[in-house]
Amino acid sequence: MQNFRCLNSAAIISFGFFLAATPLFAEENKPEPPLKRRSIERMALPRLAATHEDVLKLKALRQAVPPLPGFNDYRSILHAHAEDSTHTGGTRPEMLADAKKADVKVIMLTDHFRPPRDFMDSWRGMKEGVLFVPGSEIRGFLIYPTNSILAKMDSPLPEFIPTVSAGEGLIFLSHIEERSDHSMEGLTGQEIYNRHADAKKDMTSLIALAMRLTDPKQTKELHESLRLYPEEMLAFQVDYPKDYLDKWDHETQKRRLTGVAANDCHHNQVFVVKMVDENSIRIGTIVDKDDGMRLVTAASRPGIKEMTKDHKPGDTLVSIDLDPYYRSFWNVSTHILASEQTEKTIRAALKSGHAYVSHDWMCDPTGFRFEALAKSAPKINPAAKPAKPSKSPGAIMGDEIPFAQGMRLAAQFPLQTKIRLIKDGKVVHEETQSFMDKGIEGPGVYRVEGWLTLDGEDRGWIYSNPIYVR
Repeated sequence: MQNFRCLNSAAIISFGFFLAATPLFAEENKPEPPLKRRSIERMALPRLAATHEDVLKLKALRQAVPPLPGFNDYRSILHAHAEDSTHTGGTRPEMLADAKKADVKVIMLTDHFRPPRDFMDSWRGMKEGVLFVPGSEIRGFLIYPTNSILAKMDSPLPEFIPTVSAGEGLIFLSHIEERSDHSMEGLTGQEIYNRHADAKKDMTSLIALAMRLTDPKQTKELHESLRLYPEEMLAFQVDYPKDYLDKWDHETQKRRLTGVAANDCHHNQVFVVKMVDENSIRIGTIVDKDDGMRLVTAASRPGIKEMTKDHKPGDTLVSIDLDPYYRSFWNVSTHILASEQTEKTIRAALKSGHAYVSHDWMCDPTGFRFEALAKSAPKINPAAKPAKPSKSPGAIMGDEIPFAQGMRLAAQFPLQTKIRLIKDGKVVHEETQSFMDKGIEGPGVYRVEGWLTLDGEDRGWIYSNPIYVR
């Protein structure tokens, strides 16, 4: 539930401001498109428990996948904020500590642009085993130039985009829900999932969450949910990013575009309840000023009187941390396939599309592979996995390859999953296995998805970058 602020081209509004401007007890909206289980239902303690139980079962079934020769799988984070705005609650040392805890190897920062400060002066290089790459979130993009472009930040887009992408520079379209028709000309790629977008689409559950903070019994249950099931709680809004993937599938038929995950993490969703007087409280987050929080009185929520008992005005009655960096990193990540952990190789891998997106909290996806195989290549046989890395593939995700008769596409997962093979935006094959070895009949843009069943509900787990068969 990170970044519950509402974002548009004109302003960034914090969760506290949202509460102040939104009826606290608005009627529920039916989710669209219909879900098997609504996010507000996933928040219930029994649902969280059932989901967690299934996650533990999947973890026990996980098996290692032989690595692609010449590649390492680096868990990486894009769209990450620290010490860069008034609505960012986290620090870079905190981010580093949580990256080590989450086994994150690469963090690509996206500082909010605050001239005259140059975002390229942020952390860069290896720090305690984690590679940091400076960048910025600006003008609807995630940008990672190789050098300072401070003097050119206001250039017209036809000049700005090639300035960013010059040499090994990278530029990704961000927040697709706000700019689905934006041109992809000259861009490295786009976000194919953004945690903030799920939150913005689901105001009903945000209101339900706010209501829990105004009742002692429900607040206690919320504390218990986070204590027992922290990853499941943060993931309750995570949904299949159809609008993001639809644009990506459409655009990749015209050009190669790398799909990445957007954590959009700020560690700013630490919810607090502050006492005003014995009959009223304010609800907001650690980045909200008191006058920007939502005032709630005992007239509408009688439990407030119990919450304020034996406290004095100004006291913090509740503090609930929903999005520490560690939890955000494990919620979704971009796994980058590169030969070594250097800025140069990481940039090259992203430009080549050698990456996949995964919701790691469901199950560690490390080792997932998607490749094109020649007709003569041995069939995939997980029951007899080689002890050593297999022969180099003809192409891996992100690559472009000419079509040949008998060509096959193969995918291997760390455990049995519901596999969907997608060609030019349409599902052309489905099976439930830990692997796929499927012949193709012609050119197309092919990608695969892996889905896992949690608490009786199929949820998207892995999204590969495409192989472009021409």
